[in-house]
Amino acid sequence: MPDNRRVSTSKVATMRDAIADLVRDGNTVAIEGFTHLISFAAGHEIIRQRKRDLTLARLTPDLIYDQMVAGGVARKLIFSWLGNPGVGGLNAIRRRVEAGPVAASGEPALELEEYSHFGMVGRYMAGATNLPFFPLRSYFETDLPRANPLIREIESPYGDGTVYAVPPLKPDVTIIHAQRASAAGDTQVWGLLGCQKEAAFAADRLIVVVEEVVDESIIRADPNRTIIPGLIVDAVVVEPFGAHPSYVQGSYDRDNRFYLDWDPISRDEAATQAWLDEWVYGLAGRAEYVEKLGVERVASLRPGPAPSGVVDYGDYR
Repeated sequence: MPDNRRVSTSKVATMRDAIADLVRDGNTVAIEGFTHLISFAAGHEIIRQRKRDLTLARLTPDLIYDQMVAGGVARKLIFSWLGNPGVGGLNAIRRRVEAGPVAASGEPALELEEYSHFGMVGRYMAGATNLPFFPLRSYFETDLPRANPLIREIESPYGDGTVYAVPPLKPDVTIIHAQRASAAGDTQVWGLLGCQKEAAFAADRLIVVVEEVVDESIIRADPNRTIIPGLIVDAVVVEPFGAHPSYVQGSYDRDNRFYLDWDPISRDEAATQAWLDEWVYGLAGRAEYVEKLGVERVASLRPGPAPSGVVDYGDYR
């Protein structure tokens, strides 16, 4: 009889190696996760390795992109909403934008390319499906098409009027965080999904950062949670607590204190750079970051139980 067992090849790598190998100066990089599952650990490693001239794409470039812009890695943002959720603005980004053509540091002005949330999702969808554009109606009676000439009116080929089109977005690298994956990269997520799947399929290279690597039998036992197949994954990085201060459903809650603390820090350039020196450049990686946070703070973010139903995929009656 033929042996139908799948041969798995491990794609597990360290964060340092994954970023060094797969994120290159001048790349377009998407770190996705809609309030949930934001890979701060990957963003910090990009800063630590002093990558430069990146275009950063994300629906909501919240604290992680504020920190990356402060770290000097970015020349452009492609986004649909910008702010510190529930707190205020992103002050490092604001300083860079308001500095004019050349900042005091010598950096050029930060380029901005803005869409609606659905416009960004449409761009990822077009990129993932290799379409030349994605049509949508949501730009009528807004000023975004005037602010962004890449949002263009087109006539429907089916005779039902004018719609808007956005171009495909194909990141050189997408980075997503997830609860777990197999060593071969089959990746499972539960909770708020955002557009991780679309951004992953649109990318040329994909880094998956997970809380844990599990045996393939666990992945196969719960197939509906698998949103990313291993065949499109380039590296699997095991980085517990790697999404802090955002949250991972079932592992830890959102650290609201961090978002509040970041606002006064980021309002002052010297304080921002001091924070980066202490929490990014001064640490070897995420394990030291978690140790520095402290046992009590980490424990305070652990969620209580919230069991769901049980499904038997083999014998449903």
